[in-house]
Amino acid sequence: MSSVRRDRILLATVVWAVLLAQVLLYPGVPDLVSAVGATTTLDASMWFLAAEFGAFVVFAGVWGAVSDATGRRVPLIVAGALGGAVGYAALALLPAALSLSFGEVLALRAVQGATTIGAFSLSMTMLMDLEGGHGKNMGAAGIAIGLGTAVGAPLGGQLYGVDPLAPLSLASALLVCVALVAALVADRAPERGGERGRIAAALATVSERSVLTIPYAFGFIDRFTAGFFALVGTVYFREAFGLDAAATGVMLGLFFAPFALLQYPFGVLSDRVGRTTPIVAGSALYGLAVVAVGLAPTVPTAGVAMVGVGVIGALMAPATMALVTDIASDSGRGTAMAGFNVFGSLGFLAGILVGGTVADQFGFLAAFLVAGAMETAVAFVSIPAFLRVDVEREASAFGR
Repeated sequence: MSSVRRDRILLATVVWAVLLAQVLLYPGVPDLVSAVGATTTLDASMWFLAAEFGAFVVFAGVWGAVSDATGRRVPLIVAGALGGAVGYAALALLPAALSLSFGEVLALRAVQGATTIGAFSLSMTMLMDLEGGHGKNMGAAGIAIGLGTAVGAPLGGQLYGVDPLAPLSLASALLVCVALVAALVADRAPERGGERGRIAAALATVSERSVLTIPYAFGFIDRFTAGFFALVGTVYFREAFGLDAAATGVMLGLFFAPFALLQYPFGVLSDRVGRTTPIVAGSALYGLAVVAVGLAPTVPTAGVAMVGVGVIGALMAPATMALVTDIASDSGRGTAMAGFNVFGSLGFLAGILVGGTVADQFGFLAAFLVAGAMETAVAFVSIPAFLRVDVEREASAFGR
């Protein structure tokens, strides 16, 4: 096995484990927030999820800029993973031991998110550093993300049946494993010369390449859906259809399984046919597929609609990430991918906050309609700009 292929597998394993740890919590998040001291369900679940992704937004760029500035990625991934492991363990142990308020629990959750995003974002950046085709490398990232979420949803549902804090314990153990695996990967970050101005140069990557905002917008759409289903979908399936945490995990898995299994072949496809067709076709249909879930009258029809959402997401996700790699300069990959993850985290956060607020005030159907409309609006604003961009010309202009 070549060193590139070996490291691609190891890095995909890291991404998979980080997402698995994250998604373990989703199927029973109402039970989890109750176990750590919350007195409401939807509102507390919303803020518990939002605290992590708010930290993602704030700190993803910091990790990426430091990585580009120092020319090192592996030590930062290890540090982020170990910090995340401590954060998950603290969430499991400290609320009861110290009688923490729910606000203090949210502060712990934010610290856990601030460290975990370092391991996630920089492991994806290291996949960008590999040779072998951007679509293939981002397809590996995509299938790892999808498999982590596909396994995490049903497994987390089963763990909640044992103990509402069990997913936190397993998440902590997984992040320790992430640190060990990441330490085995060769660090291929481009070396940076000189000390002065390196962080400023790394941060300038995105401002100098405004065309990156196009894949960022599509990344926002992709993660918006994930955030929406992590909160609203979870509560909706439990309240509308009377499903328990385990069955809810299976329903989420119907979205995440095709989202996982199809990302690598769709990523390879985007290397062959280009990024335009997968991105435009996927983003145009995404919002309609989300609304179809909310309109489904039975569990089986909702399940079929969830599969459709997963297939559409798998079509566009690896092509979108590969587009970031196409455009970013070698020395600015960490910052460029961090920017992508910031927009993705904003999308996830918006999915949680918008979906949760609308569902709480106007009901679940209104939440699905608003989510679908927002995704369709972002797509139709972004698609014309995307079609005007000559990706090959942009990549050549930036030395790709």
